[in-house]
Amino acid sequence: MRLRMPDIGPGASLVVPDWPAPACVRAFTTTRLLPGNSLPPYDACNLGLRSGEDASTVQANRALLERAFKLPSPPRWLKQVHGTRVATFGTSGNDPDTPHPNPPPQAGEGDATKVRHASTSERCNANHRSQAGQVDALDRTARGQRIAHHFPPPQAGEGWGGGNRLLRGGDWPPRDEPEADAAITRDAGVVLAILTADCLPVLLCSDDGAVVGAAHAGWRGLVGGVLERSVAAMGVDPARILAWLGPAAGPQAYEVGVEVRSAFVKPDAQAAIAFVATRPGHWLCDLYALARRRLMLAGVQRVYGGGLCTITDARRFYSFRRDGARSGRMASLICINEPVGGG
Repeated sequence: MRLRMPDIGPGASLVVPDWPAPACVRAFTTTRLLPGNSLPPYDACNLGLRSGEDASTVQANRALLERAFKLPSPPRWLKQVHGTRVATFGTSGNDPDTPHPNPPPQAGEGDATKVRHASTSERCNANHRSQAGQVDALDRTARGQRIAHHFPPPQAGEGWGGGNRLLRGGDWPPRDEPEADAAITRDAGVVLAILTADCLPVLLCSDDGAVVGAAHAGWRGLVGGVLERSVAAMGVDPARILAWLGPAAGPQAYEVGVEVRSAFVKPDAQAAIAFVATRPGHWLCDLYALARRRLMLAGVQRVYGGGLCTITDARRFYSFRRDGARSGRMASLICINEPVGGG
């Protein structure tokens, strides 16, 4: 059974990448319109534990998200610091949070890698777009996005919309959250998650679904190379990587000063095309254009998404620039699905 939400077009509750990812790759970005426990000004589905909202409310929202979308495991949240560290997550329970890129396979490792990739391809074929069953009534809005309108009802104790408290869901401060701004996995069932409220979420996958990644790319992360490090950590030819750019501060609303523009333009004069002067010492900044350029220079040619502005769409998206410190956070999630029926 699902809760039918109003068919409100631009006010829809979920953003699903419209990209040619393999069938086994599942990905989406939440919005504040998902049913949740958060009261104003965080209403309704704030997923950021460090946003200032009561931690138990956020944990309740996270638990509801996991159950409602039948996630194969709890999302692997990060302690994001606007840096460039890339965490690698697996199913072993001992997930390293050391910086990457990873070294290439050594002699004797190639066969195991091929077996892993073949297994992932089989999972992709078995799933055959399994995420289609999770998303209904899709509208195409901006380039590379799909919007979903449905959300299932909560279980007892999860609640939504009334500030209910969940009696389970972890400790505060949270444990097992590595300090990183990107993550990758090669294991099915591991859910990667990035939190944003103006910064750019970037989801990545190889064209065979063998490895997926997620990056938190604000201007500092972009300058520092978080996308390049994420691509390198995936360990495949960049030409085989697909990237999707999620909702972020848009080029018609995101104004920056000299510090930001100089950080991009000094090392790369062509980055100037992403800045439009507004008043002395200030420019509108196109995060999407900057991300596309850096991905292109890293060898990633297939880039989708962009065009959804968090600052101007107050009904659907949280925005730190617009709302200040009392802004909630959306989550962008990606995983490699387990094959239908397991195995």
